[in-house]
Amino acid sequence: QVQFVESGGGLVQPGGSLRLSCAASGRLFSIYTMAWYRQAPGNQRELVARITSGGGSTDYAESVKGRFTISRDNGKKTVYLQMNSLKPEDTAVYYCNTDPANRGAWGQGTQVTVSS
Repeated sequence: QVQFVESGGGLVQPGGSLRLSCAASGRLFSIYTMAWYRQAPGNQRELVARITSGGGSTDYAESVKGRFTISRDNGKKTVYLQMNSLKPEDTAVYYCNTDPANRGAWGQGTQVTVSS
């Protein structure tokens, strides 16, 4: 059973940057398409970015395209989300999971707050 632990969130001013990390447990990490999701208060969880098992293909929500970059290191069982030019509307709890999401594998997430 794969599990995920997210880190790297924090408080940042508009226009700033953060790099999120997601460490996975389990032997089969490298076979999964991975994704970052986020959930803002009062909103449903949404997919932000995905990356295929080998890292050769990525996809982004329109709202983050050109600002966020997803990457992975299968040797370290870690997926990253580099977030640049952050906006207040990016404020949310960020989670990683497989795509499609494994319902039993949601971690605690990491809070990202963009505010001046």
